[in-house]
Amino acid sequence: MTEIYLIRHAQAEGNRFRIMQGHWDGGVTELGRRQIALLSDRLRALSFDAVYSSDLYRACLTASAVYKPQGLPLRTDPALREINVGPWEQQFFGNVFHDEPESAELFLNDPLRWHKPGAETYAQVTARAWPALEAIVRRHRGERVAVVSHGITLRCLLSRITGFDLRDREHLPMLLNTSVTVLRWDRDVYRMELFNDVSHLPPQTQPTWSAATLRDEPLDPRRDRDYYCACYRDAWLAAHGNLDGFSPEPYWNAAREHLRLDSRSVLRLLDGDRPVGLVDLDPRRASELGCGWLSLLYLCPEYRGKGYGIQALGRAIVPFRKEDRRALRLVAAEDNAPALAFYEREGFRCVGRESSVSGTLLVLERPLTERRDDL
Repeated sequence: MTEIYLIRHAQAEGNRFRIMQGHWDGGVTELGRRQIALLSDRLRALSFDAVYSSDLYRACLTASAVYKPQGLPLRTDPALREINVGPWEQQFFGNVFHDEPESAELFLNDPLRWHKPGAETYAQVTARAWPALEAIVRRHRGERVAVVSHGITLRCLLSRITGFDLRDREHLPMLLNTSVTVLRWDRDVYRMELFNDVSHLPPQTQPTWSAATLRDEPLDPRRDRDYYCACYRDAWLAAHGNLDGFSPEPYWNAAREHLRLDSRSVLRLLDGDRPVGLVDLDPRRASELGCGWLSLLYLCPEYRGKGYGIQALGRAIVPFRKEDRRALRLVAAEDNAPALAFYEREGFRCVGRESSVSGTLLVLERPLTERRDDL
């Protein structure tokens, strides 16, 4: 009898930012690292004979919950990777769902009909992952092995094993981060004994998602001046409690320069067709320090404190990381407690102070590079 522990990776940046990550090798969030520690505690009492993983970082780091305490080598296999979504890689969910609604609907709810040039099909994922699982099982007859992979890849494998159609969300839902599914294999027959179990995760380590996935579009300087100025005015009022010293023109002129340098440096955020926020990136400021600069992150009041901020912040993190900036910087009023609490939760730390007409501003910095020497 062979025992197989199928484990989905911990929360990754793509999960948090609401990005199509596929083969994109993004990082693991702080919550994801806590999930890995809890998974390690859960499995520590069990003896494993081998640990396998997709070769993507989010899966390898999750596998460390098993192979490190057991003193085992990690065996990686690219056949266990997530589905490659081709041109959708690193695209935000909200943009994909808005720009290609029919294709996105198939991807979610009728996957066997989904096909996109340059991307894998679900059938192709099964065709590469199934032989990899079979080889692991036959190599470790009578042993206990852990296999760490990804949400869609694991669903494809479990559809093959259980016979449940991939469209059957009731019996075959998307697996949760660090969930454990236990299979027993004997004489070419698989039996599932545990499915999608996250009993090791207390409620505070199980993320809650905002109701909408925000999309973005570049600001149009011919159309959107009033919108930009209104957003900046409201952001100033929320930060300082008054409009003393506020004049929209310098900020609007700076935004136009940002757009001249990069057409996607200033973005309107939308929930469907309703504008609900703004992200303004300065392509030049702090570049000599290897940093990206976030000039403005704004959400209208009813979207604050509900999990949308991280979707907005992702619009700054992803492009500056692509440019190999080492960190992201911004300034926040020292008496703007809600903003400071949000940025602290997202890994920002104070690295300096500036004086302005509105009072003291704190210079905050968040690393964009992630150490990966922990495998």
